[in-house]
Amino acid sequence: MSSAGVGRLLGSGNQAEVFESGAMVVKLYRRTAAKRSAFREAAILALVESFGLPVPLVHGVQQIGDRWGVFMARADGPSFASAVRGEPDRVPAYLRAMARLHSRVHSHPGTQLASQKARLVANIRQAKILGETWQDALLSRLAMLPEGDRLCHGDFHPENILGGPGQETVVDWLDASRGDPAADVCRSYVLIRHSAPDVASAYVDAYAGIGGASRERILGWLPFVAAARLAEDVQDEADGLMEMAAGR
Repeated sequence: MSSAGVGRLLGSGNQAEVFESGAMVVKLYRRTAAKRSAFREAAILALVESFGLPVPLVHGVQQIGDRWGVFMARADGPSFASAVRGEPDRVPAYLRAMARLHSRVHSHPGTQLASQKARLVANIRQAKILGETWQDALLSRLAMLPEGDRLCHGDFHPENILGGPGQETVVDWLDASRGDPAADVCRSYVLIRHSAPDVASAYVDAYAGIGGASRERILGWLPFVAAARLAEDVQDEADGLMEMAAGR
């Protein structure tokens, strides 16, 4: 199909770009992405929407040129990340709002989604930089951790929360899974830590403070979550991820 109706670029990530499309937006996956990615995210959005969570309403999947896109309602407002950059004194309030929202996500079942632990296993195996001996040791310990059956976002960080506290919309649900909320919060910690270690640590405390899981339990997932992220080829984070995977 043609690219008619696709307007200004609004945002860009490793896997996709988001464009204006009339009153909606279209998330266009990059040419290297599998067709199934667009359909999977649309299905996840439809599921999460049924729980009453604040997510963009999905309107359809369409091929545009040689790329596949998900059409959805436009989310208003700046991201949490841009808001706190402009108002650093409000970081604690935004982190508390983020933790409450994350806990709300975790209150729902994830039984229709893929296993979080299975994804961690697959990504640790793909992280060849670890070497087979280290991979085996990590996977042996990972096997003893709980499976979990809660809805987990998989990419929950301030850039993916749009709008102010109380009016949030959570975007980018492709990596949603069925798993343990503590591991999902640990993933948030790892994603935030590279650019803002103090904020990452404060977020773990904010989530623990609402009773979702203890700081110790959340960070108990750290070696495995960090090791799995190495499979995402984030070169500038590799040294820090290796240290976390080693328990340092």
